[in-house]
Amino acid sequence: MSEGSKQMAVAEARKMDNHEGGGPATPSWVSGPMGWGPQKFRELKTFFSEVRSELKKVTWPSKEEVYSTTIVVIATTFFFGFYLYGLDLLMTELFTKALGTR
Repeated sequence: MSEGSKQMAVAEARKMDNHEGGGPATPSWVSGPMGWGPQKFRELKTFFSEVRSELKKVTWPSKEEVYSTTIVVIATTFFFGFYLYGLDLLMTELFTKALGTR
């Protein structure tokens, strides 16, 4: 095979790699924007199928566990709320006496 025919074969292979449809190739400046929508739709579909797959693997807590942890969170919130309120009152008194304002 001569050098010229090798170059032609390589050029033909590159053309086939770039466009395998058989018809006229769409210019890259057209195919880019037109291919954006379908590509994003495929990516979104893949994303949601993977999310569904991962959600099936989750071990969900029972109703009793949710109830008990909710009670703990509410009680802890009230405890620290009153604790910080008390510290605020104490610090206010200490600073007003130390600085002599009021």
